[in-house]
Amino acid sequence: MQLLHSNIIGEGKPFIILHGFLGMGDNWKTMAKHIATLGHEVHLVDQRNHGRSFHSDSFDYELLVADLKYYLEQKNITKATLLGHSMGGKTAMLFAVTYPEKVTQLIIADIAPKAYPVHHDFILQGLQALDFSIIKSRKEAEEVLKKYIPDFGVRQFLMKNLYWIQKGELALRINLAALVENITEIGEALPSLTVFEGKTLFLKGEKSPYIKDSDKPLIDAHFPNNTIITIANAGHWLHAENSVAFFEAVKTFVG
Repeated sequence: MQLLHSNIIGEGKPFIILHGFLGMGDNWKTMAKHIATLGHEVHLVDQRNHGRSFHSDSFDYELLVADLKYYLEQKNITKATLLGHSMGGKTAMLFAVTYPEKVTQLIIADIAPKAYPVHHDFILQGLQALDFSIIKSRKEAEEVLKKYIPDFGVRQFLMKNLYWIQKGELALRINLAALVENITEIGEALPSLTVFEGKTLFLKGEKSPYIKDSDKPLIDAHFPNNTIITIANAGHWLHAENSVAFFEAVKTFVG
């Protein structure tokens, strides 16, 4: 197996952060610095086909869980707090129900254990439209993305995947082909009858549609020891849109 890339911040009790689809650990660097002040060694992990981690044609949650298990073993971590956002939340949930003995407590940011339909079509079309034989600047790349993705914040989030291979040659860090090929995997539900009885916090954005009131029975079934908190004035990227409230919720939960 290959080891996931990570950035480790702080010292203390192990705390793993798993980013969302098309993201990377670096998206969480500011929040990680705050969490580290609570006495945690925070691991910002890039999941496969994302960030600086390895690329693979294969991509599903079982593989992401296996990658995380291998990472913990290689870092000699027997037990950790897991925080997962969106796709990373799905990875964290499946890991927790599969290896409950390895999870101190679980924090899920703006995702439920249900199935979600594919809804990243325009984003993926925009990324696929980036022709780096023609595009020679980040500004030119954004002009192409703007045709597909009008939201400035989403474009800026996606632009973090751009990097210079060498002078004058841009590329994407994500393995776009594999993610497009396996896009239906992203919305997969947590397998039925799986349970994690440990302490679990769900954080949902007030303006986000990802966790609905009607999802509570399913959340209770999988995670009987759960608390659900709404982060005010925040959408799906709640850790960035209201970082103060997000951190306070995490701080209170982890004690």
